[in-house]
Amino acid sequence: MSMLILILAVQILLLTTFASAGDRGDFARTMNPKRLHMKEKLTHLRVYWHDVISGPNPSAIVIKKHVAKHSFGSVTMIDNALTSDVPINPTLVGQAQGFYAGASQHETSFLMAMNFAFKTGKYNGSTITILGRNTIFSEVRKMSVVGGRGIFRLARGYVELSDILHICIVLSFHFVHNDHIE
Repeated sequence: MSMLILILAVQILLLTTFASAGDRGDFARTMNPKRLHMKEKLTHLRVYWHDVISGPNPSAIVIKKHVAKHSFGSVTMIDNALTSDVPINPTLVGQAQGFYAGASQHETSFLMAMNFAFKTGKYNGSTITILGRNTIFSEVRKMSVVGGRGIFRLARGYVELSDILHICIVLSFHFVHNDHIE
């Protein structure tokens, strides 16, 4: 009987210890940005995204053709140019690399996952990661900025898309990021 009480006491002690450790969240902790010498910066960028789907050097290649209406089921890989100006006199600032896939059976909309890799100026080597739904017949669409690398590390925010030409979309980014490069 005394052995049973001892075993129960040890089990209760262990359960209490593990439960209290779980309540404190020992596997994760809140980090103080000031202590890490991090500062957040609000940035607005405006770039032009060129989606060339035909011709001798397309930047978007259909991997899987759609099998239903509204492009549902299609998958397109992209390596699109990003420029700082409209197509008349463009200056290349980076590449949009990723894919878009037809994601709706009821309207033409795409799931888009892209990394915007910048190649010039102070943003050279930095990327912004975008994920979201693009309902292409809407005048203005919004997608999420879900991360980044380099100067855009820990980026979060949104991007607005609007068509200006058949193959060119203007993207306006509004996001907060850590402005510190290690």
